[in-house]
Amino acid sequence: MLTLGEMMNLKGRRALITGATGGIGQKITETIAELGGSLVLVDKPDADFQQLVEQLQSRWATDINCIECDLEDESSRKELISKVQGQYDQLNILVNNAAFVGMSDLEGWVTDFPQQRVDTWRRALEVNLTAVFELSQGFASQLQQGKGGSIINIASIYGVLAPDYALYKGTNMGNPAAYSASKAGVIQLTRWLATTLAPHVRVNSISPGGIARNQPTVFVKRYMDRTPLRRMAIEDDLKGVIALLSTDASAYITAQNLIVDGGWSAW
Repeated sequence: MLTLGEMMNLKGRRALITGATGGIGQKITETIAELGGSLVLVDKPDADFQQLVEQLQSRWATDINCIECDLEDESSRKELISKVQGQYDQLNILVNNAAFVGMSDLEGWVTDFPQQRVDTWRRALEVNLTAVFELSQGFASQLQQGKGGSIINIASIYGVLAPDYALYKGTNMGNPAAYSASKAGVIQLTRWLATTLAPHVRVNSISPGGIARNQPTVFVKRYMDRTPLRRMAIEDDLKGVIALLSTDASAYITAQNLIVDGGWSAW
C-alpha cells in the first residue's frame, strides 16, 4: 500500500513548464521542485530565468534546464520540441501554462466587440491553443515512455463562463473574445487528448478564477462580493491542484477540468 508521501514523490521524473517565469509558472515550478522533480523551464527570450533558478536552487536540490522559446512562432516551437527530444529520452510531465493575455493598450484587444481585431485574435489563439496542441503532439511519445505521464493545461473560468461586464465598469479592464474562446478550446482539447493518449498519459486542465494582481480597487471589491470565499485567488492557491495532477495521487484522474475559483462558478 502506497502512502500519500510516496504517491506525491516526483523524484526521478522530469517536468517541462511553459511560461515558467510568470506568476503562476513560478508556483508550478516551486511545487514540482519541492516534490523532487527535475525541471525544464520554458519562456520568452526576454524572461528572467536566472532569478527563478536561484530561488529554486536555494531551497531544493533539483536539476534545472532553461530554454527560450517564443510560443507565438511556429519555428520556435518546433526548435523547442527538437531540442527537448534530442536531450531527453523521456518526459514525465508537460504543463502548458504560457498564455497570451495581451495588454490594455494592445490594439484590438481590450475594447468593444466591433473594434476587436482578427490579427490580435490570431495571436491569442496561436499561443493559448495552437501551441498547446503542437507541444502536446511533439512530446507525446516521450510522455508515453515515461512513468506517470501527465499533461496539465492551464485554462480559465472564462473558458467555461461568459464575462460579467459589470465587473469592469469604470476601469480599463475587459474580457476579449479571443481569450475566452482560446481557453474554452484548451478545455475541449484536454478532453480530446485524454482519450487519445490514454492509457499511458493522463491529461487534465485547471481553470483558475481571478488572481489578485493589483487590479483597481473597485474591480477587486466587485469580484470579492461575487465570490463565495470573499477573496480573489493568489498564485499559492494553485499549488495543491498542481501537486495532485502532476503526481500519482491523481493516477485515476483524466479528462477533467478542475475549477479553482473560490466558488465563483457556483452562481
